Amino acid sequence: MLAEDSTLLREGLVRLLTEEGHEVPAAVADAPGLLRAVEAAPPDLVVVDIRMPPTHTDEGLRAALEIRDRWPEVGVLVLSQHLERHYAAQLLTSGPERVGYLLKDRVAQVGEFLDALERIHAGGAALDPEVVRQLVLRSTHTDPLARLTPRERGVLESLAEGHTNAAIAAHLHISLSAVEKHLGTVFDKLGLRHAAGYNPRILAVLRYLES
Repeated sequence: MLAEDSTLLREGLVRLLTEEGHEVPAAVADAPGLLRAVEAAPPDLVVVDIRMPPTHTDEGLRAALEIRDRWPEVGVLVLSQHLERHYAAQLLTSGPERVGYLLKDRVAQVGEFLDALERIHAGGAALDPEVVRQLVLRSTHTDPLARLTPRERGVLESLAEGHTNAAIAAHLHISLSAVEKHLGTVFDKLGLRHAAGYNPRILAVLRYLES
């Protein structure tokens, strides 16, 4: 299901997804319409713009968080015109599975957009590479993050985008064992190795978002 107030973008997404073999049972222009559609027939995944009528502030985000609370089996991909770091943090804090945050420019890169949808549908996460890059640049003043080497930052950046260890290895042209070693060092430097009851992979990403 889609929620986007721009008719041009909404219809474009419907056409793209339909041509790629996906079913789009509802495409609406506001957050209340999305919530009604999901309540009537929960889909596998929703794509929702953060800023929607009537105030164009955070209606879409609030709808996304409500969907994650009421229908946790529904994947959620939030689109944003610009980086909204606190919004990204809210989404991931609500749970690390079946969630994504992309800048709208990423939709034009069809392959990456569809890959993000697939990762979310499979139970993972998808964070826009540009969002991760800006978060990395803004976090260098934070002591634990500043201790990471460039390679460790690269591994953590790929992790934050939602990639598996194997995908990180292929992307950075290093071995799987090297990825595992770097992640272990990252978790140690960020003090996440022994965080009882929590997944250190998700905590590492949240550390970026909170810095």
